[in-house]
Amino acid sequence: MTNPTAPDLRAHFSALFEAALREVAPNLPEASIVLEKPRQADHGDYACSIALQLARQLRAKPRDIAGRLIAVLPASPYLEKAEVAGAGFINLFLKRSFKQQVVSRVLQGSADYGKCSVGQKKKVQVEFVSANPTGPLHVGHGRGAAFGASLADVLAAAGFAVTREFYINDAGRQMDILALSTWLRYLELAGLDLPFPPNAYQGSYVRDMARQVFAAHGKQYVRDPAQIVAGVPEVATDAEAHLDGLIANAKALLGNDYEYIHRVTLNEQLADCRSDLAEFGVVFDHWFSERSLYDSGMVERAVQSLEARGHVYMQDGAKWFRSTEFGDEKDRVIQRENGQYTYFASDIAYHLNKFERGFDLVVDVWGADHHGYIPRVKGALQALGLNPTQLTIALVQFAVLYRGGQKVSMSTRAGEFVTLRELRREVGNDAARFFYVLRKSDQHLDFDLDLAKSQSHENPVYYIQYAHARICSVHEQWGGAIEDLRGVDLAPLASAQELALLQRLIEYPDAVEDAARELAPHLIAFYLRDLAGEFHSYYNATRVLADEEPVRLARLALVTAVRQVLRNGLALLGVGAPERM
Repeated sequence: MTNPTAPDLRAHFSALFEAALREVAPNLPEASIVLEKPRQADHGDYACSIALQLARQLRAKPRDIAGRLIAVLPASPYLEKAEVAGAGFINLFLKRSFKQQVVSRVLQGSADYGKCSVGQKKKVQVEFVSANPTGPLHVGHGRGAAFGASLADVLAAAGFAVTREFYINDAGRQMDILALSTWLRYLELAGLDLPFPPNAYQGSYVRDMARQVFAAHGKQYVRDPAQIVAGVPEVATDAEAHLDGLIANAKALLGNDYEYIHRVTLNEQLADCRSDLAEFGVVFDHWFSERSLYDSGMVERAVQSLEARGHVYMQDGAKWFRSTEFGDEKDRVIQRENGQYTYFASDIAYHLNKFERGFDLVVDVWGADHHGYIPRVKGALQALGLNPTQLTIALVQFAVLYRGGQKVSMSTRAGEFVTLRELRREVGNDAARFFYVLRKSDQHLDFDLDLAKSQSHENPVYYIQYAHARICSVHEQWGGAIEDLRGVDLAPLASAQELALLQRLIEYPDAVEDAARELAPHLIAFYLRDLAGEFHSYYNATRVLADEEPVRLARLALVTAVRQVLRNGLALLGVGAPERM
């Protein structure tokens, strides 16, 4: 822990039970000891079900085993008592004096309270968002952005050395479609009457880019309409082939000028993406270009390495990776018969590059619709002689936006989508960041705009921020300095609500560690909601600024510690902690 005086209670009590097991059952193999938080406060601060787990092996009743374990449980400076409960649970009760000490640890640790060293400074890369730069980010991208940014911050708080990366898909067909869409809109401005493909990018941002090109270069990029559509299949016959034919003609007719239009559209959308994410509080350490994998020969080298290891074969003029040998449902093409590499080939090269950069752990944040890609990517790593367990895929379900109870449909090409920027302007950054991580990432998320904007206890982010603001108001009424609270006598903190708040503060480092281990920042959101609930109940029932000075100072120290933990947790989620609301 950052604060050496703060013990890891779960590890401490697990060690005590291990010692007790050696006394009760010396020949028993190692057992997994799990400590949980009881649902009811009167059931203790921690509960252990080890006696229930071992009943069959020891051929004894769980309650009898629990009693024997308690009888030989080593003494602990933190433990008041241990009791057998129910069918054989062992409930642990912390000493009141120990609970009270957490206030001093929080005030001393300040912004560092809750941080731990479980990551052991291992290098971890978190790659997230990585949206095709073919238009503004929409609310679906927002969930991956909020999740990835919060996950990276949680991992950093848990002691990992984190690198945040965005993979720019700047070498594929989608960018060609965007460049073509912009050029066709440019030709419209130049007075050419060409039908605009229904499956090209329709958004107003495409017209905006076309206007920029026309304003800067006039009719320099105008070409003969007949040549533009020459040999192109009809839309009604094959809409995608129609697009590909137009792209091929554009490249041939424009020559080097095509690269200019491609570069303008890429740079414009990438700049918009960077700005949007930065305003959302999502900042990357590295923006990695897919095209650089081709320019550097990385894709070719990765394919050659697979070939040299015997994992590639030729069929119908194409190169196939033997993906089925590594658990995939079918083999995958990595180089087409025309010599072009597939997206999968560049994915293999990119992941090879990641591990060549020396990361101990790589976390990819993918949309849930990419679930089928997992075995083929991990298989490719194994085929290259790398350890696939060092790659973890965190899947993010698409977020569905509701306004007035009505679902909002979205299609990037059709231009029918709510942008992340529009969402942020409507509900604010804080509500957007919090709501996106309020569910486990692989669970479906309905984003209720009306709830996100409401100022009520039903809106979790408002409820948590209001707790912080309430404590700031108490401080303002008091008028003292936080430094004066660090050495106060905490003995007056003895009510059931105060002890519950103290226990909740003790659990915050566990919440951070659990969120890091499980790649689950929603656990921080859950924790904060519970902490805010405990505080509001206490505040409504208790006069914090009591007449008796020892009580007043002890309560002030307690709520100040609560404020600090609220602030620390909200920071991990990229959410502000307002002092007034």
